Amino acid sequence: MKKLEAIISPFSLDALQEALRSVGLVGMTVSEVETDSEGRKMFYRGAEYSVDLLAKIKIEILIGDDKVAACAEVIEQMAESGGLDSADIFVSTIEDIIRIRTGEHGAHAI
Repeated sequence: MKKLEAIISPFSLDALQEALRSVGLVGMTVSEVETDSEGRKMFYRGAEYSVDLLAKIKIEILIGDDKVAACAEVIEQMAESGGLDSADIFVSTIEDIIRIRTGEHGAHAI
């Protein structure tokens, strides 16, 4: 089992959710986060200002090993913007999952 975490632009979320459903993903956790933008310069109504933190969305997905490549590919395709808003994807191994409500363990609990 794997855990995919992706940091994406908030504007990519709806399209990404739909695309992930098309490859059989049925659940994810979504959180609002901020990332360090290294003093990025922005303009608002002609005035320049520095942005230290950018609003992003973090999605977390627990999946079987066989779906990692497909889900990562979908995230890459749907969340790529070419700029600072591009996605970052992290993959880690999950040793066990326990669904408290049903008592299921492992892949059955996904």
